[in-house]
Amino acid sequence: SAYSLIVSFPFPVILALMLNYCVSKRFGKVVQTVTYMPYFISVMVLVGMMNIFFSTNYGVVNMVLKALGMEAYTFMSSEASFRHMYVWSGIWQGMGYSSVIYFAALAGIDPTLYEAAELDGASKLQRIIYIDIPMLIPTAVILLILNCGNIMNLGFEKVYLMQNPLNTTVSEIISTYVYKIGMISNQYSLSAAVNLFNTIVNFILLVLVNGVSKKLGDTSLW
Repeated sequence: SAYSLIVSFPFPVILALMLNYCVSKRFGKVVQTVTYMPYFISVMVLVGMMNIFFSTNYGVVNMVLKALGMEAYTFMSSEASFRHMYVWSGIWQGMGYSSVIYFAALAGIDPTLYEAAELDGASKLQRIIYIDIPMLIPTAVILLILNCGNIMNLGFEKVYLMQNPLNTTVSEIISTYVYKIGMISNQYSLSAAVNLFNTIVNFILLVLVNGVSKKLGDTSLW
């Protein structure tokens, strides 16, 4: 969860800034649509695509590796690559959708700020650093607080579909554990207790991160 939170956080911001400064508005809309579309792909289809693209025998990625004289790699069954596969596929799927919020925040910036910066000779990079980023910080902080409050809920469906006997040592998470002990082993009381504990930890993290944010930058949920 921490890996996913840290790595995926800057990509929607970067995409929104790039689209905001895109010279061709038509090209920007095409890029925005293309990056937004993967969000509507179901988890089942996404994992199926990953199994096809990274297949040892006929996957595109391993075919390229073989063409370069390298050996095929079992991406979907490797313990070392499971976290990377999960996180980066999530970035690809959700980056466009998350960037919409930042793009809306950029659209609300007063145009006179850009005009004054241009008159003072500010470059695009300077406008990004001194105008865009400070205006995006409140929105980014709110989203960060919400994500931290959900850090214990990694997601059941995707992990369970990617899970196999070869990567169980790193792919077993709280959600899949609760499912197995509750629905398969019929230990309903234990699964309910684990899930309740998970919810309590999420709530405590949400309150702590919100308090720290309010104390440091006066930006919080309440």
